[in-house]
Amino acid sequence: MKNKLVANRLVGVRLVANRPVALAALAAALLIFNPLAAQYRTAVPGYRFEFPRDYFNHPDFQTEWWYYTGNLKSASGHRYGFELTFFREALNRNPAQSATWDVKDLYLAHLALSDLDGRKFYHAERINRAGPGIAGVSQSSARIWNGNWQVQWDGREEKLQAIDSRFQLHVTLHPEKPPVINGENSVSQKSEGAGHASYYFSLTRLAASGKLQLGGETIGVTGLAWMDHEFFTHQLESNQIGWDWLSLQLEDNTELILFRIRRKDGSLDPFSAGTYVDTRGKSIHLRANDFTLQPLADIWTSPDTHAVYPIAWKIAIPKLGIELEAHTSLADQELVGNSNFVPTYWEGAITLAGYRGMMPLKGVGYLEMTGYDRPVKLTP
Repeated sequence: MKNKLVANRLVGVRLVANRPVALAALAAALLIFNPLAAQYRTAVPGYRFEFPRDYFNHPDFQTEWWYYTGNLKSASGHRYGFELTFFREALNRNPAQSATWDVKDLYLAHLALSDLDGRKFYHAERINRAGPGIAGVSQSSARIWNGNWQVQWDGREEKLQAIDSRFQLHVTLHPEKPPVINGENSVSQKSEGAGHASYYFSLTRLAASGKLQLGGETIGVTGLAWMDHEFFTHQLESNQIGWDWLSLQLEDNTELILFRIRRKDGSLDPFSAGTYVDTRGKSIHLRANDFTLQPLADIWTSPDTHAVYPIAWKIAIPKLGIELEAHTSLADQELVGNSNFVPTYWEGAITLAGYRGMMPLKGVGYLEMTGYDRPVKLTP
C-alpha cells in the first residue's frame, strides 16, 4: 500500500529543483485545474506482470512509488533502520509540451535513518522535475534517481545510495525470493468499483549489506530489507482517512504484508488486506476477515503535530496459527511534512515476538501509520 501519500504531499514541500517557488505554484495549479485521472489508465484485473520491465516506469498511470525499508546491524550489534522511497506523480501528458524544463512529472523522495540503539531519528525529503537528468526512472540504464539518491540495478541486485548532510546510506540488496504479486487477479483493490485499485508487488526478503556514514564514522552493516512497487491512478475514497501498514520478516523465513484502511466513522474498511509468503516464496492473499491488527496500550504523542500514534500492535492470523506483538525501541519515527499541504506520517522499524502454534516466533519489520494528525487527502 505504501508510503502512499501522493498528490497533496507533492505541493508545498521543500524543493531542490531550480526556481522552487515557481515549480510549487505550477504543481498546485495543475493538480487543481487539470483533470488528471482522465489522461491515465486504471488498475483492472488481467495485468500480466513481467520482470525486469515492471521494476521501472509506468507513465500511463498517474502515481507510482518505489519503497525500500530495512533493519540493519553493525558488527557490534548496534541496530539501525532505514527508509528510502521514490515517488513519481504525473502532472501533464500534453505532447506539445516537450521542452527540457516542462513539468510532466514530479519526482519526490523520502529518506530516513533510525539509530535504534542511539535513539535518534533523521529524515529528509526532496522534490524535483526531470529536467536535464535531475530525477527520473530509466529501464535502459536500470536506474531510479532523485539527485544523488538512487537505486541502481546490477543484474538481480539493487544498489541503494542516499547522501544527506548528516548521514549516508550505501547498501546492496540481494533477493532471496522472487517478486510477490499482492491482491487478487493481479490487482490490490482499495475500494468498491473497477479501477479503484493498484498494481502492487513486493520483494519481501532482500539480504542487505553495505555501510552507513553517521557522525563522522563509517559503519559496516548487514541485515534484511524490503521493496514495494505500486502504480495506479485512483486515489482513496473520501470516507477513507488513513491506514496502518506492516511489513513483517519472520525468523522462520516467511513474510507478511498487512494493512487496514480506517474510515471516518471509526470502522475498518472491508478492503483492508494482506499477503502471506511461505518459505518457498509462494504467496497467499489475506482478506480483511483473515486477520486482526489491534493497537496495544503503548502510544506516542508527537511534540510537533500532537498526533497520537499506537506504536505497539497485536497481530493475529488464525488460519496460519500466527500470533505476534509488534513493538519499537524508538518511539519518535515520525516524518513531519514541511507544509500544511504535506501529510505527516509515522514510519519506523519494529521488532516482532510471538508464536506460530506452540512454537516461538520472532522477526523484524516496518510499520507505517497515516492520518493520525489529520485525514490523508490524496486528491485536490
